[in-house]
Amino acid sequence: MRRTNLVLAVAGAFLCCAASFATTQSGFGLNLLVNGAERPEYRGRGSVYVEAVRGSDYAIRITNPTPYRVAVALSVDGLNTIDARHTAPWDAAKWVLDPYESAVISGWQVNRQTARRFYFTGETDSYGAAIGHSENLGIIEAVFFRERPSAIDTFLDRRSAPAPSARNQASPASAGAAKSEVALSDDYAATGMGDRTHHSVRTVDIHLVPQPVASMRIRYEFRPQLVKLGILPSLGAAPLERREHARGFESYCPEP
Repeated sequence: MRRTNLVLAVAGAFLCCAASFATTQSGFGLNLLVNGAERPEYRGRGSVYVEAVRGSDYAIRITNPTPYRVAVALSVDGLNTIDARHTAPWDAAKWVLDPYESAVISGWQVNRQTARRFYFTGETDSYGAAIGHSENLGIIEAVFFRERPSAIDTFLDRRSAPAPSARNQASPASAGAAKSEVALSDDYAATGMGDRTHHSVRTVDIHLVPQPVASMRIRYEFRPQLVKLGILPSLGAAPLERREHARGFESYCPEP
């Protein structure tokens, strides 16, 4: 029977209440939060989109609505939020949620006590670009697996994610790797590695059912790109187009 090493969040977890979660599958939740508030979600082109706010820290809430434990493979820009690896969901280190529990993941986990905050930035400033993995920027994905009924073993043993020394700064080696990727543009949103924040975790060994019980994705872009995609309406016509539609008077009839 297969075992997978998983991380259990013990800070920031809370019991799930009756709130309405915009992105759900059979009640499972994946939401983006800025300043504690859910970002509005927009459906279009077969995806769910969220508007990224450049420079803002954000967090991810994952929710288990069931009476059994689940493990969640959670990736940002194609990188696991626990160890920054790019793997299949089954092989990924995962967050464990107790029955009816939610957890807020506010950053890349770098050790058992600390995370580095997620924040919206351009592609060149992203964590993915810093470590040379920029092919999956702009997407957040969560895959939920149910625990097998008999899984009870627990132990401590995990690897830490690699971390640039500070925001907006990558090592020379990783910067060189980023140059080998596709051309990047700060017109498009990605996620950076921000300030340190306390987020205490421990690891557990858990037996899982191999088939996921839910899978969901959120794509995020800056507003101009969402307008180009037709997800959000334009804030107004271009100045010349607006002026061409100018009129001296509204139409009216002078006779009763």
